[in-house]
Amino acid sequence: MNDTDTNAGSGLRRLIHEVRSLEFGERTSYEGGRLIVSQDEARELFDEPALAEVRLACASPGDSVRIVGALDAVQPCSKAPGGGGVFPGFVGPAMPSGQGETHILRGAAVLAAGHLPRAQEAVIDMAPPELATSALSETHNLVVEFEPAPDAEWEEVEAALRRVVLHLAVHLADAALEVEPDAVEELPDPTSESPDGLPRVAVITNIQTQGRFKDVFVYGRSLSGGLATLISPNELDDGAVVSGQYGHPALKNPTYMHQTHPVVAAVRASDELHLTALVLCPEPVDQNAKELVSAHAARLCAAVGIDAAIVTKEGGGNADADATIKMDRLEELGITAVGVLPEMAGRQGTGPPLVVPPTNATAMVSAGNYDERLTLAACERSLGSDRVAFLDRPATEELELPTAAAYCALSPLGWGKVTCYEEAA
Repeated sequence: MNDTDTNAGSGLRRLIHEVRSLEFGERTSYEGGRLIVSQDEARELFDEPALAEVRLACASPGDSVRIVGALDAVQPCSKAPGGGGVFPGFVGPAMPSGQGETHILRGAAVLAAGHLPRAQEAVIDMAPPELATSALSETHNLVVEFEPAPDAEWEEVEAALRRVVLHLAVHLADAALEVEPDAVEELPDPTSESPDGLPRVAVITNIQTQGRFKDVFVYGRSLSGGLATLISPNELDDGAVVSGQYGHPALKNPTYMHQTHPVVAAVRASDELHLTALVLCPEPVDQNAKELVSAHAARLCAAVGIDAAIVTKEGGGNADADATIKMDRLEELGITAVGVLPEMAGRQGTGPPLVVPPTNATAMVSAGNYDERLTLAACERSLGSDRVAFLDRPATEELELPTAAAYCALSPLGWGKVTCYEEAA
């Protein structure tokens, strides 16, 4: 019987190991905040026929490095050697997670970068924190670069890359299994009953479901065609939600963000709110399906006695409707709805902020303007590609680009560094 079995029903215990530096060495190890990665050991995880070559590189905060074509990022975690119990459906078995003990390397990420079809080019500058536009600029990133096999289908390449990244994330976390953690965080199982009469809050997370290369997986399966699903927020920490979505770089929710879900974290940390449930919803393109999923999500929240819900989205203007329709359906059932939504308001921020605004709901938080321009200083080296294709410029030059291309800069889950506010007179 393993730790997960003996702790069933008791919630999740996060064993936190802070990563303060990242480098290559002879043996993969973790001690005193120092994460060392053996490339020889890592290569044992790269045996994928669809990948002709896999290369590793390190990129830490403040390095003069630009990552081009960022695809997904994963926070290293493990419950036991080999990853049993984490990333269910991909590494561990597709069974309910979110209980027992999970070792987490906080401050580190395994990040894939390169070309995939339908992937919009995403940029991360490892600039000093005060200048960084992406939250992944603040993590110690083990960057996975790759070359597809000549005869491989792109779907096979993408699936192989996902396996490499997830198993590599487990491999890194395995190095800390016998190390005393820097912190222990107890996450009890959520309950519908609120202590001290605090407002019961649900977090409704819309995830993109638009087919190959724009899909997100829950327990290894696409949520496309499904209805709203209520799960424990603790399941996120074990990697129950894995991204396979590579569109709208600034608005993307990588696997790392689902694992660390900033909105969930904020409600958990509040002394004035009780986190009751997490509701995952697909983002269908058909209007009737959007209405059905939204109504179902609102009814789920009502069934478990939710007082208020925070609604987020993933993707561009089409996804506005997935969030705002839900907000209206929630309000109709007497549930206070708050939306976290980036704007598409033109370079000057004067255009209509949302493609589809809500009718009844009025509480919204801006995650920034998709169309605002950024200037990135020249850097010494690049990873993922030596050119920014959509600008047709060398990747290391000074670049002007829209915020839309900065990876996670406008995070609908509240992870970004940008917002909008009324200018002082």
